[in-house]
Amino acid sequence: MSKKAETNTWSVYDKVRQKFSTQTPAERDQFLPGSFPEGFQWAVSSTSFKVEGGWAEDGKGETIWDRFGHQHHVFDNQTADLACDSYNKVDYDVYLLRGLNINIYQFSISWARIFPSGLRESLSEKGALYYDKLIDTLLQSGIDPVVTLYHWDLPQALQDKGGWESPTIVGAFKDFADYCFSRYGDRVKTWNTFSSPQVVSHSGYGTGEHAPGVKDPVVASYQVTHNILKSHAEAWHTYNDNYRKQQGGKVGIALNADWAEPLDSTTTGSVEAANRYMDFMLGWFAHPIFVNGDYPDRLKTQIELKKAECQPTEVARLPVFTDTEKQRIKGTADFFGLNHYTTRLVNDSTGGCHPGPHGVGDFQTHVDPDWPTTDSDMIHSVPWGLRRLLKYVSDAFLSVTKVPIYITGNGMPIDSSGDSLNDTERIDFLKTYINEAMKAINLDRVDVQMYTVQSLMDGFEGPKGYSERFGLHHVNFEDMNRPRTPKASAYYYSHIAQMNGFENVQARPVLDIARSVLQKRQGLAASEVPSRSKVVWEQFSHQTKFQRKFYHYGTFPEDFLWGVSSSAYQIEGAWNMDGKGKSVWDTFTQKPDSTIPNKDNGNVACDSYNRMEEDLYMLRALKVKSYRFSLSWSRIFPDGNITSLNTKGVEYYNSLINGLLANNIAPIVTLYHWDLPQALQDLGGWNDVDMINTFNDFCDYCFSTFGDRVKFWITFNQPHTIAWSGYGLGQIPPNVEEPDQAPYNIAHNLLRAHAKVYHMYDVKYRPTQGGLVSISLNADWVEPKDPNTPREVVAADRALQFQLGWFAHPIFKNGDYPDAMKWQVGNKSELQGLEQSRLPIFTDEEKASIQGSADCFCINAYTTKVVRHETTRLTPPSYETDQDLAKEEEEDSQPSALKDQRAVAFGLRRLLNWIKEEYGNPLVYITENGVATDPDTTVDDTDRVFFYKTYIDEALKAHNLDGVNVKGYMATSLMDSFEWLNGYNVGFGLHHVDFTHLLRPRTPKRSAHYYYQIIQDNGFPLPEEEKMIYGHFGENFAWSTATASYQIEGGWRSEGKGLSIWDQYAHTPLRVWDSDTGDIACDSFNKIEEDVDMLKRLKVNHYRFSISWPRVMPDGTNRFINKPGLDYYHRLVDALRAANIKPQMTLYHWDLPQALQDQGGWENDTIVDRFREYADVVFESLGDKVKFWITINEPYNVANIGHGYGTAAPGISFRPGTLPYIVGHNLLKAHAEAWHLYNDKYRAKQGGIISITINSDWAEPRNPYKQEDIDAARRVVQFYIGWFAHPVYNGDYSDVMKTIIAERSMAAGLPKSRLPEFTPEEVTRIKGTYDYFGFNHYTTVLAFKVDYKNLQHYDADRGAGTIADRTWLDSGSSWLKVTPPGFRKILNFIKEEYGNPPIIITENGISERGPVVFNDTHRIHFYESYINQALKAYLIDRVDIRGYTAWSLMDNLEWATGFEEKFGLYYVNRSDATLPRVPKESVKRYGTIISCNGFPDPAQGHHPCLTPEPEGTPTTLPPVEIPSVVFLGMDLAVSDAQVALNALFSLTIIATAAAALLGFQCHRASKRTKHLSSENLQMQ
Repeated sequence: MSKKAETNTWSVYDKVRQKFSTQTPAERDQFLPGSFPEGFQWAVSSTSFKVEGGWAEDGKGETIWDRFGHQHHVFDNQTADLACDSYNKVDYDVYLLRGLNINIYQFSISWARIFPSGLRESLSEKGALYYDKLIDTLLQSGIDPVVTLYHWDLPQALQDKGGWESPTIVGAFKDFADYCFSRYGDRVKTWNTFSSPQVVSHSGYGTGEHAPGVKDPVVASYQVTHNILKSHAEAWHTYNDNYRKQQGGKVGIALNADWAEPLDSTTTGSVEAANRYMDFMLGWFAHPIFVNGDYPDRLKTQIELKKAECQPTEVARLPVFTDTEKQRIKGTADFFGLNHYTTRLVNDSTGGCHPGPHGVGDFQTHVDPDWPTTDSDMIHSVPWGLRRLLKYVSDAFLSVTKVPIYITGNGMPIDSSGDSLNDTERIDFLKTYINEAMKAINLDRVDVQMYTVQSLMDGFEGPKGYSERFGLHHVNFEDMNRPRTPKASAYYYSHIAQMNGFENVQARPVLDIARSVLQKRQGLAASEVPSRSKVVWEQFSHQTKFQRKFYHYGTFPEDFLWGVSSSAYQIEGAWNMDGKGKSVWDTFTQKPDSTIPNKDNGNVACDSYNRMEEDLYMLRALKVKSYRFSLSWSRIFPDGNITSLNTKGVEYYNSLINGLLANNIAPIVTLYHWDLPQALQDLGGWNDVDMINTFNDFCDYCFSTFGDRVKFWITFNQPHTIAWSGYGLGQIPPNVEEPDQAPYNIAHNLLRAHAKVYHMYDVKYRPTQGGLVSISLNADWVEPKDPNTPREVVAADRALQFQLGWFAHPIFKNGDYPDAMKWQVGNKSELQGLEQSRLPIFTDEEKASIQGSADCFCINAYTTKVVRHETTRLTPPSYETDQDLAKEEEEDSQPSALKDQRAVAFGLRRLLNWIKEEYGNPLVYITENGVATDPDTTVDDTDRVFFYKTYIDEALKAHNLDGVNVKGYMATSLMDSFEWLNGYNVGFGLHHVDFTHLLRPRTPKRSAHYYYQIIQDNGFPLPEEEKMIYGHFGENFAWSTATASYQIEGGWRSEGKGLSIWDQYAHTPLRVWDSDTGDIACDSFNKIEEDVDMLKRLKVNHYRFSISWPRVMPDGTNRFINKPGLDYYHRLVDALRAANIKPQMTLYHWDLPQALQDQGGWENDTIVDRFREYADVVFESLGDKVKFWITINEPYNVANIGHGYGTAAPGISFRPGTLPYIVGHNLLKAHAEAWHLYNDKYRAKQGGIISITINSDWAEPRNPYKQEDIDAARRVVQFYIGWFAHPVYNGDYSDVMKTIIAERSMAAGLPKSRLPEFTPEEVTRIKGTYDYFGFNHYTTVLAFKVDYKNLQHYDADRGAGTIADRTWLDSGSSWLKVTPPGFRKILNFIKEEYGNPPIIITENGISERGPVVFNDTHRIHFYESYINQALKAYLIDRVDIRGYTAWSLMDNLEWATGFEEKFGLYYVNRSDATLPRVPKESVKRYGTIISCNGFPDPAQGHHPCLTPEPEGTPTTLPPVEIPSVVFLGMDLAVSDAQVALNALFSLTIIATAAAALLGFQCHRASKRTKHLSSENLQMQ
């Protein structure tokens, strides 16, 4: 049997060699046209350790490549720690795959990501979920996963036990494979057990050039192969026995092999040597699997010969398979995976006694110097070797085991220092290698079923690091965004895959988007003045900000048309190529005195004329249903007339349309997008009535030529811009500056031209083509300056009629201009002494023609303006002054890169509603909507993500809530392009275009991925995290509300109270808003009964309040105890207990005795003893009644806000790099001493519980696809909650804080870290000083990295900036956005980070500003949402939550913002000297939640807790207008005073703080004294 196999192998090689030996080089290299068989699979690959990064994310274990890189064995000391960041960029990678248009993605699973130790017992669910997400995302995009179980990245933990040399590895790999099959096999149908195992054996364990770096070619190399083969067989049998029947997949192995060509084919020695080479490289693995279960006889014989020759030196130790193992291995593959890159010339040699394949095999390898080189010395381009290798594999190995061949890897590297995008060498490589594969199939009858390019993108190439680039996509490893940009080879490979080889394919059927929506519309009566559409302002302009911003979740109809847009001049370039004529924009931009920035022009633009494949790639990746583009009139008719027809231009558009349809993308074609042929402008342009017929002729040709495939036509884009900017302002071509008459004349001709074209299509083409014809109008939404003033509403209506109604009214209503316009222009004309109106008049025939000349309403919208009536000048006459109004920017808006296009999302909904009301609810397509960003914003375009997130949601509201017939949305634009008067200084694109590069490379921005997801979701379905859950908290749950002494008590000098730092701070000018103080506050010192009555009505069972240290100990020491002060708290506690409300007492809520501050306050170490003494007095006096204690409230705010930013008492800001940390250090020690005091002296007899309350925001990465932002978010959380929680719950400061602050301190030349160190005794003393986790939480932030260079302060140490998502609801506090899901996440963080301690939420609430609103729906929404998230954490996540506290019981002094910000459930009427408390609606809702102890399931019927208890007639007050405030001796409106105060705050901070502050997050100056809610836990 062995001898027969040996003979067969030899004869096969010789037959293959002889088959091709007679070919001349020309015959060998001749290109073969044709296609691959139907069903052939096109694939691209990647490898986990080369692309994923996230090397230590989510518990991933160390791999041998992590260790190898960290030990500096890789080029330039590079590592794979971040690589391509694919661990965070699943959507980015799948985007590339959709663009490539391939149907297979081959990737490998990181063993250490799923089993960090290599064993199942260490399973990382988060690691496994990553592959779930990748697989699911692939399948959703129609891409099948091919998964490699092992591609070189062994868990280091297994390598430490011997790795592939150890026999135990077989069982470990089998178990790993079993887990993968069981978890992913329902979706993965093709598996590679190993990829290129020969590299593992030879380079990893033989030469040591690869990880794990073992240099043992004698024993280890062969033993590794032995174990890999057994592991492969076990995995195959596991699948075959346990999974194949139900999953129906295939399992194979991907072997790597060069082709070996004899150096001298005329000598037997070279031929035999080449055959041995094939045995040593390929047969070593293939022969056991595909032939007889054992190594090739030739290999075994050669090793035995060497043993005899070299005794006693051992050069190779080949293990022996048992007969059982041979049977187990034989036939264990459902396909033959082949990785191939190059060919070797081989000759016979005397290897002597040198270990390794060449020495043992007695052969040498060479390359032909004429072979094209690559960046790797190991790879030369020798395409004909692939064909021969495929024939050899088929005949040598697959005659016994009949399985197909999958080419699982083929590609070449290019030097990273070369042209990273124009990789023509790779194109030549792919073209020739793929053609050789096709020859093997079509000419040699080899059963090859798949071709895979290595690789999808540039990655970490083992020892070469990032110096070799195999990718079809360039990855910029210098950019933390790791942007992926298609190379020329990506487009080429995509083209090959789409053609299935080297022949063209037919276009797919036409997509008909028109017939189902076409409806003829009847005329409408002329609009009144103001129009009846003023109901839109009546309905929406009085919305509260909460109502306006409330996010709407839902989806559009299934047939909703998603698309993107562009226009010819902006993207095509090729301005004079292939016979194109000059356009007015060519003329304008090429003037020597051009005022466009940088003298930019569209001569090349995005070069789309020459880069159609690139554009189709982007559209495929986005998966849009439509693409709106315009035809360049002068490209089709160079002089504007059909007699100059340019067939090259027609061919371009035919190819584009066919390409779109082949990808199931419907073309939406704009006939005129501003680029008039210059030849026609020379004849008068649109001012010449003959243009109407000329345009009609052009459109006629386009309909007849393209209309069989184009079913949606737009005649003009933004005729308002043409008329006003082109002929009024003279800003754009043809640059006519005649604002009095020309705009009206031009618009008149445009309307007539449009109508003529419409009717020509209707009569001549619609019966056979069935398309839609419309016109794209543009409009800003306008808000009246005062919606309560009729004149301002009339002005707003007039503004819309002059912009939108100018064109829409004739088309969609009665064929004539709106009366508001006719009236205004007519009257102005008469006042100007003219005999007739400057507004032209339509004949009755023209009116009839224009009316109804659109099948749908197409609108371009970008921004909103605020309008007020203004009597404007009469001379000189102008369209602009005809309107009698002034415009200004909307205050509630976000800036963009264009100052006149601020983002005002709510305006889109209102505009759509106005169209509905004004024009009879037509079918509406939003044909342009987008935002400009500056040129420095390349791929990480957060502002554009926010823009689409908000604007599209407003369109969704219009559709779902208002009944507007919105049918489609086109994002502007597909890619950055020539932006008219702004040149390339701004970008609107979903894709970044590098205009400095000849190839104009296109790189998807984050917004492209976001828009794709919107399309896939068809809107914004309710996220799982936002869905309500029904259920109840645990029995004895502590429901509470909270206050703090300085904020409510007043009585600042009553009955012996001493001064506090907040007394001092508030009495210092310019510290507190409106000069407010806590002198009286809510007068709770005198209103115990009223306060307790509020609590009873609220139904809480706990009440959290704080003790004023200086009220009890006026100078902060125990030298004098102020009995009246203590008596106040006794009375309060007694009243609470009488009402069955348990007191929750905070010892320190920021109001330090000023006497102690005078001695250094929290900076002075003696404060620790003073705080202990103070706690002792309070425990002794009140501890028999109070069973729930909080030592310190929000130490973060005390340390950083009070002693870093200086925007809270004591207002210190000049040592931001050290003082906050010193203060924090002492706060922790003081807390620990108070805890130990209670624990040692009082707990046994009083039986209470005690902890510290820590506050923190949650942080999400600004860009969740970016590791840098993910790391920044983690730092924000660790520097916030971790600063104080880590020492208390885990011991000492976190390593993150210690390491960063120490490194930054040393870098600044400091002798030691600015973060103080605890002694070992102090660490022990502080650790564990808690009975529960007191937690205050309000909001979430989005974090991103900020490099503060060498500045030394908290924010610089944290190294992060924060922003808010624009969709998050606002509050009355700038820092507080409504973000309920973050609450659940941070509660889970506490559970995971600090050992799931009992949590009592000691503060949570929301503020408002301005006049009191008793129906505080925003607060009701806040409490419902946040408490429900807490319930999810409790019920679903098993977070041990014991209590919840609402902040705050009543409106009070909110620290530096005074009484302006109101958090209260009860309103305190400060205009009444008695300070009455009035309940807001939220009192009822919070009370109901308390009564229900959560949220009863409505599906189970009415719950008794939902029935309100009878109560007396509630006290009601009319809305109270907040009066003006006195500021620096002036009576100012609140808003004006706020601006002034903020300005002065900033100046004060700049003057007194270190430069390190940079003003960062100064809004936290107003950060509240948030108050804790706890619950009495019986912790015995």
